Amino acid sequence: MEFRYFMPTEIYFGEDVVLKHQEAFKTIGSKALIVTGRSSAKNNGSYDEVTKALSETGVEYILFDEVEQNPSLETIEKAGAIGKANKADFVIGIGGGSPMDAAKAIAVFIKNPEITKDNIFSGQKLASIPVVVVATTAGTGSEVTQYSIITSNKERTKKNLGQRIFPKVAFLDCKYTYDLPYDITVNTALDAFTHLVEGYLSSKSTPMSDIYGEKGFELFKDCFDRLLNNELDKEFRRKMMLASTLAGMLISQSGTSLPHGMGYALTYHKGLPHGLANSILTMEYLKSFQDQRKIKKMLSILQLDDLTELEGIFKKLLKVRIEIAEEEIREYAKNFMANKDKLKNHPEAVELEDIVGIYYRSLCEHRE
Repeated sequence: MEFRYFMPTEIYFGEDVVLKHQEAFKTIGSKALIVTGRSSAKNNGSYDEVTKALSETGVEYILFDEVEQNPSLETIEKAGAIGKANKADFVIGIGGGSPMDAAKAIAVFIKNPEITKDNIFSGQKLASIPVVVVATTAGTGSEVTQYSIITSNKERTKKNLGQRIFPKVAFLDCKYTYDLPYDITVNTALDAFTHLVEGYLSSKSTPMSDIYGEKGFELFKDCFDRLLNNELDKEFRRKMMLASTLAGMLISQSGTSLPHGMGYALTYHKGLPHGLANSILTMEYLKSFQDQRKIKKMLSILQLDDLTELEGIFKKLLKVRIEIAEEEIREYAKNFMANKDKLKNHPEAVELEDIVGIYYRSLCEHRE
């Protein structure tokens, strides 16, 4: 038994943690660049609590609230320039996966003035200024991972920035998720579930990472029922925030696999939300395994008899219809086969036709 474990993020989990632990901001820097979207952080109260905490601890801040869904390198470069011009010494990302991932990338751009959207993928390992995150959805896990998934319009895809940027501190208060619409709640929850599945089945999984996966599945045993019955009470929100964080801790160790890598094309070209893009591919991904032993253990924890039962849950939760041609599927599959990181995380050998088959059976065979 041999493995490496590294998790440097300090987590504050619970109600009102931003204000209860506001001194944490002061230990990180004296001037923050707050990175968020246009409205959700202001509507759910997270932005007001963060700025109150900063004001009460004497930390200056400036706001960048132009992060779009699936943040582009152009947006990140723009925010980085603002952070550099204002001498920000740390970044605070408030929101779901897009603002948190953007905050990590922006922190790299601020630390390295020579970096631009045109040379960020040069392969060199880059440091960043510190990052703090305040999660306002339960799904992405970005609050505890080193990954920053961005959109490269030049390459016409989403991809990992390729740097290790763990947040220094993560504030996790499920009250910010209370008013999330049902469809966003489902999409983000399924994103967390796919993290658990892919991380648990990854070739990089270890006994340590499996602990997070199995606890996450245990939480989903109840969360699936509540999602199906639209019983999104405070207890559900707490469990989903914890499940999302456990899933993030899992993939920080073992990475994601086929559905995530294959889903990027569906998000970029077809506009599917990230969690939905992964989820629509998950069942065929699970069926493709020759060795089903670990999948059976997962199903046992979920108290499901077989994959058919899990598929029934997915069919009730997933409402997806996209128009896609076989030529597009083959193009997406060819591009995905160049993603060596995702391929090596999958414990079994796959060929181009296997990937084409997963796409086709997921997107074409089950159309209503």
